[in-house]
Amino acid sequence: MDLASHPDSAAYGMLATRSPLVRRLLARNPSPFTFTGTGTFVVGPKGPGSTVAVIDPGPNDPAHIAALLAGLAGERVSHIVITHTHMDHSPGAPALKAATGALIVGCAPLVLRDDGPRADAGFDASYAPDRVLTDGESVSGPDWTLTAVHTPGHTSNHLCYALEQEKALFTGDHVMGWSTTVVAPPDGDMADYMASLQKLIARDDAIYHPTHGEAVTDPQRFARHLLSHRRQRETQILRGIDEGLVTIPAMVAAMYAMVDKRLHPAAGRSVLAHLIDLEQRGQVVRSGDRWAKCGES
Repeated sequence: MDLASHPDSAAYGMLATRSPLVRRLLARNPSPFTFTGTGTFVVGPKGPGSTVAVIDPGPNDPAHIAALLAGLAGERVSHIVITHTHMDHSPGAPALKAATGALIVGCAPLVLRDDGPRADAGFDASYAPDRVLTDGESVSGPDWTLTAVHTPGHTSNHLCYALEQEKALFTGDHVMGWSTTVVAPPDGDMADYMASLQKLIARDDAIYHPTHGEAVTDPQRFARHLLSHRRQRETQILRGIDEGLVTIPAMVAAMYAMVDKRLHPAAGRSVLAHLIDLEQRGQVVRSGDRWAKCGES
């Protein structure tokens, strides 16, 4: 599908209402990795004099920030809230802060040199929060409260945010509304990712608002499905080793045969994350670029 012609593309430049306290502006950065683009969320009632928070202002795109500011005319932005520091999520924060005076809050800074292809352009080295939030800490306005939920896995600094007034969870890239999440070592960690899914399953959220894709209205079932999918991938990897698929490229070619080949390098990173997790649990061992089950030559 041409993502630029997807029905979502009609939302570019428009701040669309999702609920009494939630609006979304879609950045014009569609790609095989971002789907139709980065969803920037506004939390708080619409109208002159209201105080709102902005979650994930998106890429460093002046047109996107201008459209956001136009949609918020007459409203006060008190907080710019960041889920994680990938380049399609946080680089718009400085420009939005300069225009509004809002505090940048959320995840901790994280800048890494990676050793392979990933699902974005890496980490935002310019990210400088005024306040780092830890698990369970909140920021508030007169009509809303956002509470941080630490969900490492996609990145070690990833936070989701619970909007208590609507039992909604802004899931960043931890749960996406269109695809599974890439978990790319060295920072991405599959064991952490699966534990974070378990953490969400235990919650009572009524809806998820992912940064990419549409809202998830059956969140616990959806999170259980994602966890089951990851366990199935583990089984596929172990079965593949039995069948002679002992390198990551061979595993990806077999496991992702029906997936856009442009995504295969990122898929290889997730396969590596699974293998590292299996290795740490004593199920597989590596020798160079080849993998075997423990106890097998």
